[in-house]
Amino acid sequence: MAGSDPRLTVARPDLAAASLRGLVDADRYVTGRPAMVTVPLADLRDRPDAPALSSQLRAGAMVTVYEEDESTGMAWVQAGADSYVGYLDRTALGVPVEPTHIVHVRQTHAYPEANMKRRPALALSLGAAVTVVGEEGDFLRTGFGHVPRQHLAPMGALPDSDPVTVAERLVGTPYLWGGTSAFGIDCSGLVQLALAMVGRDGPRDADQQEAAVGVRLDPDAPLRRGDLVFWRGHVGWMADDRTLLHANAHAMAVSFEPLRDAMARIRDAGEGDVTAVRRP
Repeated sequence: MAGSDPRLTVARPDLAAASLRGLVDADRYVTGRPAMVTVPLADLRDRPDAPALSSQLRAGAMVTVYEEDESTGMAWVQAGADSYVGYLDRTALGVPVEPTHIVHVRQTHAYPEANMKRRPALALSLGAAVTVVGEEGDFLRTGFGHVPRQHLAPMGALPDSDPVTVAERLVGTPYLWGGTSAFGIDCSGLVQLALAMVGRDGPRDADQQEAAVGVRLDPDAPLRRGDLVFWRGHVGWMADDRTLLHANAHAMAVSFEPLRDAMARIRDAGEGDVTAVRRP
């Protein structure tokens, strides 16, 4: 399909989504089946043996499964939220259940019972979605275990309205290429997650965000908190009119940096000048 983005297109020479019949050539076409990520974090790759991450899907993410390969243990899926296509461990998937709540703090623990003194069963990131099935004291019982109720917000009542406030919650999070969580995140992952936590959809990668998020500003427009500054392959939030907040490989973390310093450093590294500023 001419002009299609392979990151978002469920098509290979041997297999494609049924919705693409007549648009792409493939040996067979399948409708796919719905599934849900049932682990805290699932790694997504562009091929089963790829050494690098393409992205990650947090707990509760909905996907459509187009193939499961027992020989590799991988499933070929398309994410429901941003249409990203890739391979993940098939054991990370389960039957879809409508999430009721979302983790709105940086990280939380799920306990085997409603007792904070017990060893946690696992940790969940900001943005993980869960289904609450009961209440016990200060805990909400979910499919992952008992989560402190103050760490969860109903899906329809997100507590934040400023995406930069969400991004600031992740300062110090390690930089991770392809990461989308409080355990490790990249520049566009920080933008996408912050938008999601204020109820806004956003594409996965920086170039997609530059093309689609908000409105493009004139080069001489004054900057303000919440603007997005783009370079080739990089993006960051403006925390104020002079300070960039971004997940970056320079600090190997989510950090604040004077915009002027970031521009000079990125230019000196041969990565060019700012390509766009957009206001969500």
